[in-house]
Amino acid sequence: MIKAALSVLLVLVAISSAFGKYIPKTGKRIPQTLSRGWGDQLIWAQTYEEGLYWSRSKNKPLMVIFHLQDCPHSQSLKKAMADDVEIQKTLDEEFIVLNLMYETTDKHLSPDGQYVPRILFVDPSMTVRADISGRYSNRLYAYEPTDLKLLVTNMKKAKKLLKSEL
Repeated sequence: MIKAALSVLLVLVAISSAFGKYIPKTGKRIPQTLSRGWGDQLIWAQTYEEGLYWSRSKNKPLMVIFHLQDCPHSQSLKKAMADDVEIQKTLDEEFIVLNLMYETTDKHLSPDGQYVPRILFVDPSMTVRADISGRYSNRLYAYEPTDLKLLVTNMKKAKKLLKSEL
């Protein structure tokens, strides 16, 4: 009886953990150190230049996340995004992703200053989409964990603009 109960409990734990995270269509991937916790099953670009190359060659928008390891705002946004199945699925299937803990030399990636966390979209023609912004007027590209619906909307807008403009 105890063995049967333990078996059932083990199966339930395995099933519940499987539904908790996004698993790509191609199956579970080995977590990359480049993810830095933003989505371990995603394939991340190493550099901005590599992200631009992948964006252009795969005709997908690039999403650039600027953050700091010890920033509490970055940490809370990271956890919320990593736990959101819809965001992880959309990023995996429709975006090239890059997270940076340093500023790039491209000044177009800091149109309203250098702060973290900051999320910008770049289309395959290498145009930074400064028109896709968050809800704050003093930090246009900042998002908080409560802004995930807006982030999903902006991700859809980046895809829609890609199809209509290119």
